Amino acid sequence: MRIPLTKYGWPQVVIFPVIVPAVMILLFFGAHSTTPKWLIWTVEAILFVVLVWILSFFRDPERVVPEEKGDLLAPADGKITDIETVDENDFIGGKTLRVGIFLSIFDVHINRVPCKVRIEKVIYKEGSFTNAMKPESGRVNESNGLWLKKIEPPFDRLIVRQISGAIARRIVCRASEGEELVGGQRFGMIKFGSRTELYVPMRDSVKCLVKTGDKVKAGLTPIIRYI
Repeated sequence: MRIPLTKYGWPQVVIFPVIVPAVMILLFFGAHSTTPKWLIWTVEAILFVVLVWILSFFRDPERVVPEEKGDLLAPADGKITDIETVDENDFIGGKTLRVGIFLSIFDVHINRVPCKVRIEKVIYKEGSFTNAMKPESGRVNESNGLWLKKIEPPFDRLIVRQISGAIARRIVCRASEGEELVGGQRFGMIKFGSRTELYVPMRDSVKCLVKTGDKVKAGLTPIIRYI
């Protein structure tokens, strides 16, 4: 049976499962004879938990994407931390609904596009690494923005932003300009805790289906509906 680990996790999914068991073996056979057995087994247990967590972090479960064409799906797993109206004049041009999703170190970290789109532009921005739970982290942290154009009515402009957090230090994006992706398709991940934002033009026909505190899953949970 194939272990569902993401290709975006290389080289960590190779290096860590080799290093951690090696350290466990060295500790078990190399510990001084006077070292208490309980201490050795405690450290071994901690290392084993770390190994399981690392492999779990890079898990990439297969998902059956809903076929409802009027919905925008969550671009990330996690918790809705904020829903705000902002001015986005660089690409969308005007009042925009921003939905922020915080990904804890226990969530699946694969990012997916919210619907069938064409990648208009990919913009990487250097920045700091503050707590990704805070909405202001989107303004100051390292980020990668995807400017998207819906290729089915309504032909809206959307933005999905990958934002690093206090622990995250690596944003992975495999989408390229001009590429067309279907709803729920993977395009990257953020390693070790992060934030993902979805920007949608404000209009009467746009209905937000989630509220602050809700848990969502990338490619599965509808968060915006056109009515």
